[in-house]
Amino acid sequence: MEQISSQILVVDDDENDFFFIERAFKQNRISNPLFHARNGEVAVEYLKGQGEYIDRQKYPLPFLMLLDINMPRMNGFEVIQWVRKSPGIKRIPIVVFTSSKESPDIDKAYELGANTYLVKPIESDNLIEMVNTLNLYWQILAERPSLQS
Repeated sequence: MEQISSQILVVDDDENDFFFIERAFKQNRISNPLFHARNGEVAVEYLKGQGEYIDRQKYPLPFLMLLDINMPRMNGFEVIQWVRKSPGIKRIPIVVFTSSKESPDIDKAYELGANTYLVKPIESDNLIEMVNTLNLYWQILAERPSLQS
């Protein structure tokens, strides 16, 4: 069985969004390493440990995934479906972190197995507060699942 690390996998095609997420983590003094997958295909390759991500010391399985849903090539819904069907990683908590407030998107994300659905705040201060709350919940309050499936 592989061990869950403190790594957070951020799957988002928008470089600016990742920059602001990373900055919010730093401003909250959250030391978890972030890995930025620029689309769903890269996220799947990372989670499979394939290609350049074969070294699990350098690219450990994440304990949490922040996932945008609106991405080209492989969207967030497809990533959720793939993860939830994949032995060994299907229990990784998935936080949908997106700009869509549409009810059909929210419902679909939960139906596919997302653990939480958050709408990206526009204001920097609100993002900082949301990241802090996310950290408190997933690092301190929530119990982490094992990877055995």
